[in-house]
Amino acid sequence: MIKLFNATQNIAVRQNPNPVKSRLYQIVEEENLSVYRFNLFHETEFIPKPIILEWKFPAIGVIGVWKPTADFSKRIEADWELENHESRISIDAPVLALFRANDENALCFSCSNAINRIEMGAKYREEDNTFYCQVILFTECKYPIKDFTIDIRIDSRKIPFFKALRDTSAWWETYDNLKPAHVPEITRQPLYSTWYQFHQDLDEQLLLEECTIAKKMGFEAIIIDDGWQTKDNNRGYDYTGDWRPEHFDDFGGLVRKIQDIGLKVGVWYSVPFCGTKSEAYKRFRGKFLTENHRWAPVFDPRFPEVREYLVNTYVQAAKDWNLDGFKLDFIDDFKSYPETSFDLSDGKDLLSINAAVDVLLTQVHNELQKINPEIFIEFRQKYTGPAMRKYGNMLRAFDCPGDYIMNRVRISDIKMLAGNTAVHADMVTWNHQESVEIAALHYMNTLFGVPQISVMLTNIPEAHVQMIAFLTQYWKQNAETLLSETFHPKSPSENYPVLCAETGGKKIIGLYSDHMVTVTGNEKEVDILNARLNEKVVVLSKVSTVYSSIAFDCCGNVVRESTLELHKGCNFIASPKSGILQLRK
Repeated sequence: MIKLFNATQNIAVRQNPNPVKSRLYQIVEEENLSVYRFNLFHETEFIPKPIILEWKFPAIGVIGVWKPTADFSKRIEADWELENHESRISIDAPVLALFRANDENALCFSCSNAINRIEMGAKYREEDNTFYCQVILFTECKYPIKDFTIDIRIDSRKIPFFKALRDTSAWWETYDNLKPAHVPEITRQPLYSTWYQFHQDLDEQLLLEECTIAKKMGFEAIIIDDGWQTKDNNRGYDYTGDWRPEHFDDFGGLVRKIQDIGLKVGVWYSVPFCGTKSEAYKRFRGKFLTENHRWAPVFDPRFPEVREYLVNTYVQAAKDWNLDGFKLDFIDDFKSYPETSFDLSDGKDLLSINAAVDVLLTQVHNELQKINPEIFIEFRQKYTGPAMRKYGNMLRAFDCPGDYIMNRVRISDIKMLAGNTAVHADMVTWNHQESVEIAALHYMNTLFGVPQISVMLTNIPEAHVQMIAFLTQYWKQNAETLLSETFHPKSPSENYPVLCAETGGKKIIGLYSDHMVTVTGNEKEVDILNARLNEKVVVLSKVSTVYSSIAFDCCGNVVRESTLELHKGCNFIASPKSGILQLRK
């Protein structure tokens, strides 16, 4: 048992039914920050049973628990709520954070093993008003191991919770098997997606018209989503696996035309799925993790011939069509199913599914990098953890069409663990009959990530066109600040009603509900993104100061120019709804 800072009990192995040697010891000791190492070792291989490491933490001032994909629910859970936080290579990240009021970190704990399945919990016990924190190992290990090592980082420093999470991300990067991939510049440029407006009904001429408009607006890349590979438009996956561009007569020619317009081109693939109507399904019978998935049979990456087939599919596409990027989808469906076999005798060279996914995606990344060192690879939630940063350089918020609040929350949650990896919005879409101010809310809620858009630009109202063009150009001019690691998402339990970032004397504040925004008076430039339908903004100024101000509506029209004197304390300032207020010294 080892003493923890600010804890009521030592960290200890609460459960270990395995007849093997183990050791738990401290390797880093700083003020309110420790790292512990847990080893298992045995002379012969054995199939491990679940092990629980546990300690207690006093429930003092804690108002919520942050998880990588908790979405709107960052509440405290009681110990009789049995579900734990799960992470593995393609699901979430092994970290939990308890936070106090004023965005202060109470306890942030994480694990170094981002490949294997880890369960974690921080549950409130009503009998003693204490959090019981757990790290649970080997909950799905169905294959033999001989030794095992994991580090557990426990941070109870009084720092902002988002800094504790950023420091966790930086800690993961120190491990050789979690080094992030190169992030090319194109990943930090606005992107047009075909999915929400076209779905599988792609039309070449209309697509080229859309690309021409998008480029003029400031978009620099496109992802051609599902539908390019099949004439079937039932939103299913029966024909996945062969990946022949049956929908287009000359897919390589289409890619060249789009590139001539000035957009980089990426293409969507559902990596695990092999539809029952594909030729690949017949070829790989017996080499699936399951054939009972609701979408399609799932490839088993533990077979070397499966990995070779998938890698060659993407390599050949990159070469034949001169692609600039890939959207590799459904990685989280590589997992154990009830009928999944763990027998090596049928030709597998690996038994661990997570290890096989690691090998597969490492090969994909390395081979594509040889073809184009600046190639972009997009993954979406939930596969946005530290392991996925090894192979992908774009992490996108999980699908939330029409839900701009969720988009903002998911972007914020991903950003705090993403380091310098580009974090993208889910592609925004809205009903074209919306007022331009409400349509703008969908876009404005994504501006602290990299914008993606998926609306039919050829038939939206002209005001919507102006709005998209204005906000896209604003984003491009301010991307350095909006994407900086100074990102400060306020009030996680309230879904981040205020977002803030600051570089070089410029502060950008995103205001998404009726909260105050704060300025110190030292900023040379302040932009307030009034992403609300309220035309008054409350600014709390730490000192009295004078700014020149310009107010823009959501289409970029100047509504007001004036000299603005901010008094120390609260100031009520007029601002267009869904508009931008710029203050300059």
